[in-house]
Amino acid sequence: MKEHYYDKLLNINTRGDRLEGAAKKPHRYYPYEPTPYSALEELFKNYEVSRFDHVVDFGCGKGRLNFYIHYFYYASVTGIEMNETLYQEALENSKTFGRKTKNRLERIQFHCCLAEEYTISPSDNRFYFFNPFSIQVFRSIINNILISIENHERDVEVILYYPSQDYIYYLENDTSFELKKEIILPHDYLRDSNERFLIYRLG
Repeated sequence: MKEHYYDKLLNINTRGDRLEGAAKKPHRYYPYEPTPYSALEELFKNYEVSRFDHVVDFGCGKGRLNFYIHYFYYASVTGIEMNETLYQEALENSKTFGRKTKNRLERIQFHCCLAEEYTISPSDNRFYFFNPFSIQVFRSIINNILISIENHERDVEVILYYPSQDYIYYLENDTSFELKKEIILPHDYLRDSNERFLIYRLG
């Protein structure tokens, strides 16, 4: 129900088979699957995003997270998607979202590129991952983030949904990121302990 409700509210279409577009992806990238709206509700009950933040969603697919955050919190959002078909659907969603909300769209951006090739902007300070790719790609992106922070010091946080043990181990053992908060999805966690968000802040 919430999948339909929020897509209609935002005037976008982000539903679809999780395998959609997967055949075109290198093996180190995983199939498209949007974060459930029910999970996003729980995340933002317990985690604050302000209009001054700039959120980057790696493996954004059709842009669900981007439009949700911009609509409710007016933060700047950037979606990174390597699949051309999904990228084009995100751009189409941007048009329909803009027509419905009358929001100016300069604070919503999408880039079609490999995630590790995205140039981290000095304004980027929140980074979202829903297990979109292998640990090798994740390590490369975190390294890009750390280099950016060296050049432009700022507070940075990494948000993991359905976190892989490889991601957790790397952040906690090979970087200065520290676990700030765990947000458990109450209706799903008992059947699947990965149904949670982990928020890491650079120590």
